[in-house]
Amino acid sequence: MENASSQVTEFPIPAFRNACAILSVSMSPDLPCSRQSGYRCSTMNLMDSAGPIIPVMKVALVNSRQDKAGVNIRHHIEQLLAADPAGRWQGRTYDFFETEERLIHTKGVDERIDADLVIFLSRHSSVNPVPVLTVHVTGNFGVAGLGGSDQTLAPAAPAMMQATLRALAKHCPEGYRVSYEVTHHGPTSLHHPSFFVEIGSTEKEWTDPVAGRAVAEAVLDAAPIAAIPLIGFGGTHYAVRQTEIALTSRGAFGHIAHTREIAGLDDVMIRRMQEQSGAVAAYIDRKAIDREVVNTLSVMLDQLAIPRFSESEIAAMGHLPWDTYRAVRAMAEQVSPGARCYIHDLKGEGTLSLIRANPDLIAETAKSDEPGLIKDLGKLPVVHLSTRDNRLLPEFITYNEHLPQIINDLNTLCVKIIRNKEITATESDHLIITKVRFDPHKAREMGVPPGPAYKQLASGRSIAINGQEITPAMVSLCSKTDIHIPGLEKFS
Repeated sequence: MENASSQVTEFPIPAFRNACAILSVSMSPDLPCSRQSGYRCSTMNLMDSAGPIIPVMKVALVNSRQDKAGVNIRHHIEQLLAADPAGRWQGRTYDFFETEERLIHTKGVDERIDADLVIFLSRHSSVNPVPVLTVHVTGNFGVAGLGGSDQTLAPAAPAMMQATLRALAKHCPEGYRVSYEVTHHGPTSLHHPSFFVEIGSTEKEWTDPVAGRAVAEAVLDAAPIAAIPLIGFGGTHYAVRQTEIALTSRGAFGHIAHTREIAGLDDVMIRRMQEQSGAVAAYIDRKAIDREVVNTLSVMLDQLAIPRFSESEIAAMGHLPWDTYRAVRAMAEQVSPGARCYIHDLKGEGTLSLIRANPDLIAETAKSDEPGLIKDLGKLPVVHLSTRDNRLLPEFITYNEHLPQIINDLNTLCVKIIRNKEITATESDHLIITKVRFDPHKAREMGVPPGPAYKQLASGRSIAINGQEITPAMVSLCSKTDIHIPGLEKFS
């Protein structure tokens, strides 16, 4: 186990048949947080056909007695667990804990809790209240204004937090929205991976049974994907861009720093963000941060060897295992420093190979229809590369097993697009591309005034000037490009 957060992400959630029992446990006055009851699945049916016991995730659910939203959520979780003992939570056990004080001020709350994950059930408050369901990990980048200790971050659970966020979106009641929150309050003295799930932002929402039921459903439904754990920088309190990334890709955030916090971060705190999140990379919301601050932050991330991903890169990671994706990025860096990688239909694992397509063919195809080329690449088991400023490169990455077919598939794809978009001819293994374009210089020489007449000629329509017909061919330039493609005559 590399860190606490990765422990949570690796537990499978198998389907098994067993009864759940409600365990009544006496209150312990010496504990800051007392266990009241638990829903535990018997291990007698957890044996697979070969014999070993399948790991079970132990989840601790903590609420404050004075927090109406937390009590609301807990009530609905207990109802769901009791009503459907063979339900969606199989593969997990749930223990309930309740504290008298506000959750953000608790200390040592999980010291004696035996769990893999702690979920705090809580209310959300805001100076600009809106109906919202949120998730976030706890901590303070600076002075602790709302519980916890100064400059302390709690262990995060990015994959489970993302899974809960997605489940909140699935069950979100009408009139509510779902969101991450940035890291911003206590408790911080935690030993287990944890996060808050909250109902906001007024007593009306805190006590809303529909919202309580929705959050309860989300907690039980949360099913992690093959997440890529990240740390985030920039944005407002509700981390809009990070929320969108988590809802639409494998990018799962642990700690997220508000725009106002970033100028005060140093390399020690950034490393702590990474370690407490188990993050493999960082995302910067560049539109939310001043350029000078972005540059300083980027330098620190480079010095810490923490990769930076853009939103489009995160979306384009595909289904590759993280180690394979890292190897892809290393190969791309050798091709062009700062190159961007876009995964298409490349799945699983294998031995990576770099291939170089005909650069003239790729360039002409991109000129003819780059969006169409990118779309059709989605059908091929390749990674396409682009420069830092997003210019398409002729290099592609694939597995060795696909090499014999990939070059032929790329050539066929490009030739098809060019033939559909341009005037072409085939001479043996040569594709001749003829392009005709309007020439303003020729038009002026023939007395054509600039303006609507130029537009008509450029669109292929003839005009009359002083009784003389001017055809598009009379004011056009013709250019030809010859591309040698072995085996071209075989292409359909």
